[in-house]
Amino acid sequence: MALKVAAVVGGAAKAVLRPALLCRPWEVLSAHEAPRRSISQQTIPPSAKYGGRHTVTMIPGDGIGPELMLHVKSVFRHACVPVDFEEVHVSSSADEEDVRNAIMAIRRNRVALKGNIETNHNLPPSHKSRNNILRTSLDLYANVIHCKSLPGVVTRHRDIDILIVRENTEGEYSSLEHESVAGVVESLKIITKAKSLRIAEYAFKLAQESGRKKVTAVHKANIMKLGDGLFLQCCKEVAARYPQITFENMIVDNTTMQLVSRPQQFDVMVMPNLYGNIVNNVCAGLVGGPGLVAGANYGHVYAVFETATRNTGKSIANKNIANPTATLLASCMMLDHLKLHSYATSIRKAVLASMDNENMHTPDIGG
Repeated sequence: MALKVAAVVGGAAKAVLRPALLCRPWEVLSAHEAPRRSISQQTIPPSAKYGGRHTVTMIPGDGIGPELMLHVKSVFRHACVPVDFEEVHVSSSADEEDVRNAIMAIRRNRVALKGNIETNHNLPPSHKSRNNILRTSLDLYANVIHCKSLPGVVTRHRDIDILIVRENTEGEYSSLEHESVAGVVESLKIITKAKSLRIAEYAFKLAQESGRKKVTAVHKANIMKLGDGLFLQCCKEVAARYPQITFENMIVDNTTMQLVSRPQQFDVMVMPNLYGNIVNNVCAGLVGGPGLVAGANYGHVYAVFETATRNTGKSIANKNIANPTATLLASCMMLDHLKLHSYATSIRKAVLASMDNENMHTPDIGG
């Protein structure tokens, strides 16, 4: 599929790669929608290097990650995208030095495209998730995915268009757990007012900039009255500053039921870390699966782009059947972040056009 997309991009490059209106780096827009949207100003992309080219850190990751990155390189080469990749290899078995090198590379380039790094459950508790270390070390506090029904993909629900904003640096993924006595483990969930206000502000500003009408805060404050109660209170505080946007809150277990029964009711959703991980995967399933949805992780300085569900796909690695759509769309989000909008538009249009061709579908969507 990626090679055919590359051919489409290459053949249309002269016609499509012209100055275009800006589009949002976190959105998966249809071809006719893309030129009408303006870019979100959440982070400042790096200046182009000498000669007008950008250097981007590439972390292939585990499983299908390396082969998907090859597809991105192929498409970029055919589209003559002015981006050079600095590859840094980090895997589930990588030592701390490799992770530090990756963090240093992202700090140097300020933008990265990555595959998922598997977390090996058989390693000791001292071995922390490499994905989590990257997010917390770079303060990539906002994970944003856009779940939208795609052309040519048959699903139970249609007309889904949901923006999910997930707090990315605390909550249950704070990596703070210990065995207090034999057979008793305590895991600490960290919720802070500062980070809850920050992610709520991000969600409402995103909704305002994109013309969205409603923000839903997802929580479990009926049980975790202090932790999730603080998160909910912060969302309410920020909502008061955006009277033009409808605010509602919903308990997380009810949210999952509502998503699979009537997902069209949701517009923008904001939630703590663990709930965001679960909801991201549910929503990806609603629109066709993990191979179709791209994601972005934004901080004040750095941005890292990847697939939304962070699935390594080890069972299908090296079989040339992995769906490259999510990774290619993530690369488009990255190009928009770098303000290379005409290149992003041409690649996105080619990817979405390929979805209408059943002969180009991968096995996960019926090909």
